[in-house]
Amino acid sequence: MVVKKISTFDDWIDSFRSWQKDIDLRLPRFSDYQFEAKYGDLKTSEIEFGDFAGNRKWERVTQIPQQQIRDALLNLIVYQGDTEFASVEQQRNLLDTSPSDYDTDSVCRIMVEEMRHGWQMCHLLVNQFGETGKVEARKLLERRAWDNSRLLGSFNVDVDNWVDFFTYTEFVDRDGKFQLNMLSTSAFEPLARSMGPMLREEGFHLGTGHMGLQRIVKAGRVPPALLQKYINKWLSTAYDLFGKDSSSSAEWFYVWGLKGRYDESRQSEAPDKAHLNELSREMYRQEVEKLLQSISRLLPPGVDPIVAPDMKFHRSIGEFAGEPYSVTGERLSPEAYAKHAAEVLPNEEEKQFVRDLMRVPGWIAPREEVTAITEN
Repeated sequence: MVVKKISTFDDWIDSFRSWQKDIDLRLPRFSDYQFEAKYGDLKTSEIEFGDFAGNRKWERVTQIPQQQIRDALLNLIVYQGDTEFASVEQQRNLLDTSPSDYDTDSVCRIMVEEMRHGWQMCHLLVNQFGETGKVEARKLLERRAWDNSRLLGSFNVDVDNWVDFFTYTEFVDRDGKFQLNMLSTSAFEPLARSMGPMLREEGFHLGTGHMGLQRIVKAGRVPPALLQKYINKWLSTAYDLFGKDSSSSAEWFYVWGLKGRYDESRQSEAPDKAHLNELSREMYRQEVEKLLQSISRLLPPGVDPIVAPDMKFHRSIGEFAGEPYSVTGERLSPEAYAKHAAEVLPNEEEKQFVRDLMRVPGWIAPREEVTAITEN
């Protein structure tokens, strides 16, 4: 796909429509969706943390006092936008095996809202960052998840079946919730105001993922041991999305007021600025543990519960990147690790089993069955 030069946001919209055609995106019942940039209200107009705390939030990029801060802000917005378009590319083929009309509507809504989130970030880039922003907004439509050219590794991984999808929306989208929450207190007002509408939409994605995994367990057609392998696959890459340990970038984002801690307004203690990514990752892990417990309650008696892999397992970013740790955290020899990884991640035969299962009616329980259990 060749994206034309972008001079106005209308030019970008034309390129966005071309991108939709280029990735062969077909969304029944959502063809009339009206994309728009949405800006919500803020709790305060003051910068809430960092060296500029107490000052008025910046309404325009030209008000930001240092070029370094402007560049860092641009980088944050680009990465956020890249994840949104990438997730649509990852999920675009799921409609061929949709288990119900409800699931068709759900995945279409999720893809539409992810596109709107990317639209939102490009609205900021084109209207706030001059020629550099226009170039970056164009490049967001040029990268492809299947070419391994998206900026973060998780968004180059195949989502080729509905077990992938529900696990992805439960855990990768949940990382997205954390990232959006941390940007919701940004010193750059247009970015902070973008987060409220995005977070509200993200809530549906998370609910879809969690209920989907519950429905899978309730139906009993996917062996729990195989579902555990998909959990291992997606949670390990979700841990990567919180960034490097002892990150100087995360520290500067905080010092400059661009990106806060999760639930920054509720944090009573002074930040450990050298370990902000570790704090977020640990809070995420604790949330995930509770979700897995609720999923495991639907397993038959005597079956081992679904658990989170150790945070050292199968990592590509940070202190444990490429290190041979098991799903339970033991360090292995490289040879033992290769054998272990083949045993605890979905293999090709298992992936084919799941792909074939997608054609079998009843492989996933209707949502009403899980809803009734949840309400009782």
